[in-house]
Amino acid sequence: MRFSIRATVHQTPSAAEHEVLPDTVIVVEDGEIVAMGPDVTPADDHIELGADRLLLPGLVDCHIHAPQWPQLGTGLDLPLEDWLFAHTFPLEARFADIDFASDVWAHMVPTLLSHGTTTAVYYASIHEPATTELAAACHRFGQRAFVGRVAMDHPDGTPEWYRDASPSEAIAASRRSIESIRSIDGGAGLVHPIVTPRFAPACTDETMRGLAELAAAEGVLIQTHCSESDWEHGHAIERFGMSDTEALDSFGLLQPHTVLAHAGHTSPSDWARLAQRSAGIAHCPLSNSYFGDAVLPARRALDAGVMVGLGTDIAGGSEPGLLAQCQLAVTSSRMLEDGVDPSVPRDARRTEGQRIDTVTAFWMATRGGADLLGQPIGLLEVGRRFDAIAVRVDGTASPLRSWTGVDDAARTFEKVVRLARPADLTDVWVDGRRVAGVG
Repeated sequence: MRFSIRATVHQTPSAAEHEVLPDTVIVVEDGEIVAMGPDVTPADDHIELGADRLLLPGLVDCHIHAPQWPQLGTGLDLPLEDWLFAHTFPLEARFADIDFASDVWAHMVPTLLSHGTTTAVYYASIHEPATTELAAACHRFGQRAFVGRVAMDHPDGTPEWYRDASPSEAIAASRRSIESIRSIDGGAGLVHPIVTPRFAPACTDETMRGLAELAAAEGVLIQTHCSESDWEHGHAIERFGMSDTEALDSFGLLQPHTVLAHAGHTSPSDWARLAQRSAGIAHCPLSNSYFGDAVLPARRALDAGVMVGLGTDIAGGSEPGLLAQCQLAVTSSRMLEDGVDPSVPRDARRTEGQRIDTVTAFWMATRGGADLLGQPIGLLEVGRRFDAIAVRVDGTASPLRSWTGVDDAARTFEKVVRLARPADLTDVWVDGRRVAGVG
């Protein structure tokens, strides 16, 4: 399939660069951008977005707990270790019911697409059929996705009624899940398996080591949690005598493009290790406010050469839209730099060099996430896949409006990042296919 689209493009090629490409024609063939520029000849099948809509790269959500979708917005009053046992594990256990799982996936995937989430990195449950059905739903609705069957077998960190029976079963089930997910789209490249040890408190040493070997042998990515809270960070130090990052590395889990969720309690030495291993962080600013006990110093991690993407952490984060997470990432960085305790003198409570802006936040939500996953997305340029969103900027019932004589390109982009919601997204494309939008 070949088509073209003419639009004004806003995107972030780097963490410090907002690029505007006015009146640009993009030619897409079989999902790939094959030509792009103001003087490119349009294809026979051509779309004109007009002056009232902007074109941006699709959003890459690097951390979602898919089975937690039904609890979105609830139960956030407990510490992480209590929340898991009181709310999350009982809900996830219900995904043994494939009909229940199918119903949840059929609601969640299109909803996230309507928010502009063109790529999602999912934790499923321990159940193989539900995990396969999640991958199938992503393929059916047209979302680019990494789907991982969750492995968790440690008797101290999991309930008896929701865990893998043994390390060998955890590894074998994960291997079968990889094979099942790969069969979904016949190698088309839209949906990928990802090896998923939940986190160190829920996994035995043997399981973590075996899953690292499985990922390397199968050539798939890895996702897990790292130093999310004081509890999780302290668990690693007490159990392994080293940081969570160091422990994961000792098991072989820090492979190229490994996605570590949260990592709020990581240190400069941990960042150096991540950069050396070409692994990175899924920064989840809203969830960290509830469960992280700290704010990830994302600016400093980026400056240390760590790949950083953004994640919603559904349902630890109660906002499913990644654009909203951009604003939260900016907000949390400001609070980290300014300090939050007014009883401490200003100069004593401040930590300089922490701020990020909307440009950096949007870059993390697009190009940063794409780099973390090693995917040719996150930017509209020749050779990358056409994952994009069209945003209307002349809203009447929406606060998102670009005012003539008031808003230049930079201000309009900032408004889009801070204010755009599903009602403002007229079109969402994944791999060249329109999959969502209000029209």
